[in-house]
Amino acid sequence: MRDPYEVLGVPRSANAAAIKSAYRKLAKKHHPDSNKDDPKAAERFSEINSANEIIGDEDKRKQFDRGEIDADGKPRFQGFPGGGGARGRAGPGGFESYTFRAGGAGPGQGGGAFEDILNSMFGGGQRPRPGAGGAGQFEFDTGGIGVDLDLNVAMTVSLEESVQGGEKRVRLPTGKELNVKIPVGVVSGQQIRLKGQGETAQGHPPGDLLITITVAPHAFFKIEGADLRIDLPVTLYEAVLGGKVRVPTLGNAVELSVPKNTSSGRTFRLKGKGLPKSGGTGDLFVTIRIMLPDGNDAELEALMEKWRDQHPYNPRSGLG
Repeated sequence: MRDPYEVLGVPRSANAAAIKSAYRKLAKKHHPDSNKDDPKAAERFSEINSANEIIGDEDKRKQFDRGEIDADGKPRFQGFPGGGGARGRAGPGGFESYTFRAGGAGPGQGGGAFEDILNSMFGGGQRPRPGAGGAGQFEFDTGGIGVDLDLNVAMTVSLEESVQGGEKRVRLPTGKELNVKIPVGVVSGQQIRLKGQGETAQGHPPGDLLITITVAPHAFFKIEGADLRIDLPVTLYEAVLGGKVRVPTLGNAVELSVPKNTSSGRTFRLKGKGLPKSGGTGDLFVTIRIMLPDGNDAELEALMEKWRDQHPYNPRSGLG
């Protein structure tokens, strides 16, 4: 993946608020639901989410800035530490510890020939020949730490996919593509483990594929646990006169009876129209937002002036 700072379009000096703001703007702009005619929208959206998972997380951002992990969140090779040990890559996706062991090196021998050490590393596990007089023998062997061959990838799903389940294709860092079954009711942060679909290394069983789920922000629903919230625009006359207004849900739209003289900000609860949860379903909370028509309306203005003069009131009187 590209540098996450570049993906989100923020400098490395950006604070957490700037990163969060940039992520929200890009996620909204490139959400697949808003770009159904763009086949690359899902790929861009996934890249944006992956970048945010790195630099939007304080600990991971520090690790990335220090060069400890790459743009995909995988550990970087840090080189050989000093002393009697070394650390090297044993195979794709994991690291294995190596140790130099000396056996009675005499003065001036320097602990053996470095060529022998290299032969031990890359020559099929052969041990180096003893030095002069049998002194200075070195071994280069594994330190007993297992190879991590698990693969970690991120997958972004829509709110509808998280509720209904389904199947989605994921591309691995190795280039391989898999169809992944999305469980019904999956939530952000949940992991799907696919046994044996990770990386491979000779002499080791294959690792697993760990897919971390992120539920994408929805165009108009906000998630609060198992409940959903939505701001519902209504006209001025619907708020004053009342009436039935259609409300979208994750299933079919329903009709909400708006009482007469409903103020903006009033919230109604639609039971059982939220997300599945243990022992039932959450609710949908609908908040009324009165919207005036675009542009100037002379008739409406004249009506309001007349109404103001005949029926004055102050809704802010309790504010002091």
